[in-house]
Amino acid sequence: MAAINLHHLRLFRAVALDGTLTGAARVLNLSQSALSTQLRALEASLGHALFERRGRGLHLTEAGQIALDHAEAIFRTAEDLTATLHQTGTARRALRVGALATLSRNFQMQFLRPVLGRADVEVVVRSGSQVELLRGLETLALDVVLTNAPPVHDAHSPWMVTALAEQPVSLIGTAARVGRQPRTIRDLLASEPLILPAPDTALRAGFDALSARLGVIPAIAAEADDMAMLRLLARENAGLAVIPPIVVADELQSGLLREAARLEGMREYFLAVTRKRRFPNPLLAQVLEIAQTGDVGQLAAVSVDPS
Repeated sequence: MAAINLHHLRLFRAVALDGTLTGAARVLNLSQSALSTQLRALEASLGHALFERRGRGLHLTEAGQIALDHAEAIFRTAEDLTATLHQTGTARRALRVGALATLSRNFQMQFLRPVLGRADVEVVVRSGSQVELLRGLETLALDVVLTNAPPVHDAHSPWMVTALAEQPVSLIGTAARVGRQPRTIRDLLASEPLILPAPDTALRAGFDALSARLGVIPAIAAEADDMAMLRLLARENAGLAVIPPIVVADELQSGLLREAARLEGMREYFLAVTRKRRFPNPLLAQVLEIAQTGDVGQLAAVSVDPS
C-alpha cells in the first residue's frame, strides 16, 4: 500500500469541511481540476472512495469520515509539535456519543467511565431528541446513541439496538411526604400529588397503564421530560416522583429523599443504538463489551449527580 501523502490529506480535509470542490479550491487557491486529481490520488492510495455526490454537494462516505477523524488527529499532533518541543502531542481517537436529553446522567457517566481520562481518547457527547440523534448516527457524526426508547426497526432499518441495563421505577419523595408507615400503591396514588414523566415517554405510558389497572385518577402536581427536573421537583417536596431510584441515588443515600413504593411491572430500559458500518469505531466495541458484561447494569452502586 502506498504511503499517504500528507499534502493530499490536507486538501481532503479542506474539501470535507467545505462540502464542495468549488469552495475548497477557492480557499486553497487551486483549480478544481487540480484539486479533484489530487483527491483521486488519495482515494487510490487508501483504496476507498472518500466522497459521494448528493446534488451539488460532496458528502463523506463511511471511509471518508474515518479518514477525516484520523486527519484531524494527525494535524492536531503536528500543531502540538510545532507549538512546543517539550510536550509531544498524542493522537487521540474520538468516541462520539449521542444521549437522549432526558436520559439519566448516572447511566451516561457509567457508560462512558471506561474511556474517561484515557490519554488516547477524546469523548464527544451530544444531547438532543431521538430524531436529531438518529440523524447524527445516520450521517456518521455519532458512533452510538444512548436512549431509553427503541427506534422503529424494520427490514430496511440500519439500526442495531443493544440492551445495556434496566432499572426499577419507584414513587420517591421527601421523608415528610412519604411518612413513617408503609402505604399501598393505590393509597399513595390516590392521596398524594404526583410528579410524572412527560406524556410522550415510555415511563409515562407505563404509569398511565398502572393507574388504569388500579382504577385511580392521580392528582398531577407537575410533569417533566427531564430526569434531573423530576429529581429537583421531588427534592422541593412538590409531590411523589415516578422515577428510577438510580436518578436520585445520592438523595436516597443521604436520607433527603425516600422510596415510598416500588412500582411493580414498571422498568426503565437503557439501550445503545448503533448503525451497521463497514468500519466500526473500535473504541465503541470496547465500551459496549464492558457494558454488556454487567458493569453498567450495576448502576445502583454508582453515586453520580444526575443534574
